Amino acid sequence: MSDSNSDSNSEPSFFTKHEFAIRRLHSLTGIVPLGLYMCVHLTTNASLLGSVEIFQRAVFLIHSPGPLLPLIEWGGIFLPLLFHAGLGIWIAKTGRSNSSQYQFTSNKRYTWQRWTGFIALVYLFLHVMHLHGGIHAEGWMNAIYKVGFGQFSPYNAGSSLVDAMNLGYGIIWPAIYLVGVLACVYHFINGLWTAGITWGLWISPQAQARATKVCVALGVVLTVISLAAWAGAVFPSKDDVAKMRAIEDRMYEAGVVSGTVLENEHKRDLRGRAAAEESVDASDGEQASTGTTEPAS
Repeated sequence: MSDSNSDSNSEPSFFTKHEFAIRRLHSLTGIVPLGLYMCVHLTTNASLLGSVEIFQRAVFLIHSPGPLLPLIEWGGIFLPLLFHAGLGIWIAKTGRSNSSQYQFTSNKRYTWQRWTGFIALVYLFLHVMHLHGGIHAEGWMNAIYKVGFGQFSPYNAGSSLVDAMNLGYGIIWPAIYLVGVLACVYHFINGLWTAGITWGLWISPQAQARATKVCVALGVVLTVISLAAWAGAVFPSKDDVAKMRAIEDRMYEAGVVSGTVLENEHKRDLRGRAAAEESVDASDGEQASTGTTEPAS
């Protein structure tokens, strides 16, 4: 038998045989749970701009499942994200954009969708490492904390978040987060529009025009929320951080007494508090060493 006949009789790949279902599952996971989680996450973080109490209560609620929280995070966030990202990379590698030959808006959006997907994937990895450290093992967390990762402490949510953003001269991380979050917003909104076509929700030009208006409006709202969340983490001063930490500590102690907050010292920003106290002591020492004494009369 010839090689050509052998090739023609070869079995198609798993992705080829199930491409219809896989692409729909890919678009679905981009909306639920990932897109929905992003909306809730951004809205929660934006609350810090208005009140440290509201933000801290929300974080207390998120961590209320206790030992079940890692299962919820992996089942509802990380595994869907890995699936969506892995399949997205495969689609991007096998798909072809014709935006260089045809300057249609839809072709440009296809290219932007791929690039914002790559940017979002890199950003999300940096975001998880920067704030959460990836693996919650004490030795690992202590090691990466020294190099600027694993900085977030959920029971001192606002103050530890602001301190984390101030690393890198207060420029590097805010720039990374601004670009990354806006890329995530565009990727979600454009993905929502294309998902409607994938699922047959808007096929006609008139329906697509209406969907475009809705998606653009939602994109504007999410962009405003994103900028509010970014500003709430970037703009507070060192004095604001100290006030935040005092409020968070009072809320934690009151919550433990009332039984609404699970006692867990590892979720408090003990390292950040110690560093702040050392900084104050060093400053006081410098002032004392440079002080002058009046001669006795």
